[in-house]
Amino acid sequence: MVKKIMLLGSGELGKEFVISAKRLGQFVVAVDSYPGAPAMQVADRFEVINMLDGQALDAIVAKHQPDIIVPEIEAIRTQRFFDCEKQGIQIVPSAKAANFTMDRRAIRDLAAKDLGIRTANYRYAASLDELKKAVAEVGLPCVVKPLMSSSGKGQSVIKSEADIDEAWKIAAEKGRGDSGEVIVEAFIKFKSEITLLTVTQQNGPTLFCPPIGHRQERGDYQESWQPAVISSGEIQTAREMADKVTRALGGAGLWGVEFFLAEDGVVFSELSPRPHDTGMVTLGGTQNFSEFELHCRAVLGLPIPEITLERAGASAVVLADDELADPCYSGLELASRYKKSDFRIFGKPSARKYRRMGVVVAWDQVGTDTNLIRQRATEIASKIKVQGNPACS
Repeated sequence: MVKKIMLLGSGELGKEFVISAKRLGQFVVAVDSYPGAPAMQVADRFEVINMLDGQALDAIVAKHQPDIIVPEIEAIRTQRFFDCEKQGIQIVPSAKAANFTMDRRAIRDLAAKDLGIRTANYRYAASLDELKKAVAEVGLPCVVKPLMSSSGKGQSVIKSEADIDEAWKIAAEKGRGDSGEVIVEAFIKFKSEITLLTVTQQNGPTLFCPPIGHRQERGDYQESWQPAVISSGEIQTAREMADKVTRALGGAGLWGVEFFLAEDGVVFSELSPRPHDTGMVTLGGTQNFSEFELHCRAVLGLPIPEITLERAGASAVVLADDELADPCYSGLELASRYKKSDFRIFGKPSARKYRRMGVVVAWDQVGTDTNLIRQRATEIASKIKVQGNPACS
């Protein structure tokens, strides 16, 4: 049966989700705050609204009458989802999950206080004075993040008291939404970070993808690889944590659950109720289904009997260096010369410094050293340059 899906947030992750949905014969309305967003380019219909405007959100829901609403970003008036759910609209994964996971306060308190899952020591702050107090309680160094943000926006590390004022300013300017609060986290000394993509099904068991390692800069993912090196004990602990928190939130779909692997064990970091940026490595065929295909199938209630590792792989991002309107790309011919690799240009209508504009994926047979595949992916990504249109003519 064809479902009408409304996608809220139409970036590169949403674009791949739309492609997966169209391959399964579905109808998609893509929504974002600016025209020409990547997912709009492949959807059946699109709308441009401020998704924090509850009345505007209600209006497009009434206009299109979707069967399913799939959030892709944080900056949404998610409280409206409870009314949508009462109207019989399926919210992905659920209205409760969307509300909790779009707010770092709610999801962190659920994990640490309600479920007893191990997290970093943390405090909240709604003013500069409260931030100073929180830093004193948590200790230095520490990490400051807006309660509503993604891809590292508004995040900074405080190494000394002299950094506090600037951290507050960055969070206020670059955080998404309108909460005005930040979370202050003790800095975890970790060996590595992983994303455990977790799939909850409408009528089936919870499944886990092979763990994905990733590296960040400025709080944003730069490269990822699958499978990550992790002990059997650590993966079991991470799976138990992921299962516990996704069960508490309910609903069906793919979740990106992030963990720190510290010297003394696994520490829960964050949770996204949708495909994760580090999971773009699965576009290289590392699994029998990409994370986008898994999300789509789970949302539609199609059974997923298993998730299998098919290849070892890595991804590396293509970043913009400058602010550009109508960007173009050079070096595609050079990037195309590499074996066992591919790349995606997202099609964003504008660029700014450090904005993610594309991704490279590389792969090899299972058992290949992922460090070698990472090097290849990073090298290919360095060949692709984001430029202004005159430079490409």
